[in-house]
Amino acid sequence: MATSSRLVTSLRRISTPRVAPSFQRFRFRPANQIRWITAASSEPHQPDADGTVKGAPAPAKTIAFTSEKYDVQRDSKYAQLSEDHVKYFQELLGSESAVVDGVSKDATEDIEPFNSDWMRKYRGHTKLVLKPQTKEEVSKILKYCNDNMLAVVPQGGNTGLVGGSVPVFDEIVINLQKMNKIRSFDDVSGVLVADAGVILEVADNFLAEHNAIFPLDLGAKGSCQIGGNVSTNAGGLRLLRYGSLHGNVLGIEAVLPDGRIIEDLSKLRKNNTGYDLKQLFIGGEGTIGIITGVSILCPQRSPAVNVAYFALESYEQVQKAFKEAKGQLSEILSAFELMDGRTQRIVHDVTGKKMPLDGDHPFYVLIETSGSNADHDSEKLQAFLEHVMETEIVSDGVLAQDQTQIQELWSCREGVTECLGHWGGTYKYDLSIPIAEMYQVVNDLRDRLTEAGLLGKEDSPVIDVVGYGHMGDANIHLNIPVRGYDKKIEKLLEPWVFEWVQKRNGSISAEHGLGISKKPFIGYSRTETMLGLMRQIKDTYDPNGIMNPYKYI
Repeated sequence: MATSSRLVTSLRRISTPRVAPSFQRFRFRPANQIRWITAASSEPHQPDADGTVKGAPAPAKTIAFTSEKYDVQRDSKYAQLSEDHVKYFQELLGSESAVVDGVSKDATEDIEPFNSDWMRKYRGHTKLVLKPQTKEEVSKILKYCNDNMLAVVPQGGNTGLVGGSVPVFDEIVINLQKMNKIRSFDDVSGVLVADAGVILEVADNFLAEHNAIFPLDLGAKGSCQIGGNVSTNAGGLRLLRYGSLHGNVLGIEAVLPDGRIIEDLSKLRKNNTGYDLKQLFIGGEGTIGIITGVSILCPQRSPAVNVAYFALESYEQVQKAFKEAKGQLSEILSAFELMDGRTQRIVHDVTGKKMPLDGDHPFYVLIETSGSNADHDSEKLQAFLEHVMETEIVSDGVLAQDQTQIQELWSCREGVTECLGHWGGTYKYDLSIPIAEMYQVVNDLRDRLTEAGLLGKEDSPVIDVVGYGHMGDANIHLNIPVRGYDKKIEKLLEPWVFEWVQKRNGSISAEHGLGISKKPFIGYSRTETMLGLMRQIKDTYDPNGIMNPYKYI
């Protein structure tokens, strides 16, 4: 295909990139950038003892208890743990490593990793951690807890962002890290069956050996577990291409609070025999039972990957580019990530790295294509690039020519989260908003904070208001980097942000879930009728309320 001189000049396109079919090291981010891998779409650092993120992570004892932070009272209907309870679990699980006992002895150091989250934002009071290895052990644990009114918290990799996987008071933590076996994979149908405790990256590496890919990619893939991913209906970078877990999960194995085991590890894509009960557990955050196994549809890995990075002059142009990408790249489009110019300036200012494009632009977009035929994909991409340049939808851009450049371009998107915490902290909102108005919340909030005198001067407490995220999913991460957390700022943020989203029929939680942090605000996205139905489901499955209390709804 002919190449216009304008395209060559503006895109500085050197050659059509091709990625070799070996996928052992197929990652969007450089493997040695550990901090970016573990911080995607989340708080950038662990706060230090002063509440900022500039020093070493704070000791657990300096982190406020969740119960105090959210002013929650312990429900007196739950029993207090006793040594007799601990003895039962020790006899059941056998292995000393399967029970972390802080009831009959001091085990503070051993328990602390299960009692607090990786952000050092939530902290509970648990004194007992159980690590079952089989669904039968989970069944006996839950039945005993239900019979004795002992509250529990299911826990996977503990990489959540809303406090859903850590206790609030003295709930027993049931951690699934020992349930980590891959049970089977059919390379014809692409169906993987695995324990809930399998780490996402382990599953993806296993699938790579079979030329398949897990339909979910997260920054925390090195430590999060697939059972937790399903329980929170995690989103991530591959949702545009492969859809949500509600569509990819074919079956689950789960244990109910009374100990009954749901055996539904279906490998079928079609099964129209009654209510699809597994959907209640996907995104249920462990409030009606514990997922112990998952069967999931895994697509073939793409042997040809291209990444382009564009500059655009308005949000209207971003929307036009997205529409053209869907139309012209269709089946090979795997990512369409939006970053405003402010985020890219922050990445440059904090890291000192040279950005892919010269100049300053209001918006940037990262597009990735993944297909089976490099020549076919390159031809489609070439036509798309020529069109968006000639119609002046895109003002400038670069196209990666090798894997190193692909990683460099992705770092412009993945590095945002890390850099936003540079000054002291970040207020973060994970929102779904109809695409036409998705970015307007950033402008409106920036105006609001500027008018209040909190933004706009060199020493203002608010550094900026920025937006970035998954354009293809209508999911924006509204971030407010600040010099320190301040009640004056918070009063201007909440409930204003949630009210803004509600007026546009959006969602206050696009992919992070509810946990304890979003529970008070669920009414901004769900009607009373829907909330009533959810509570009925909770009461039906968990009448004693022992599963992950104080959270969700």
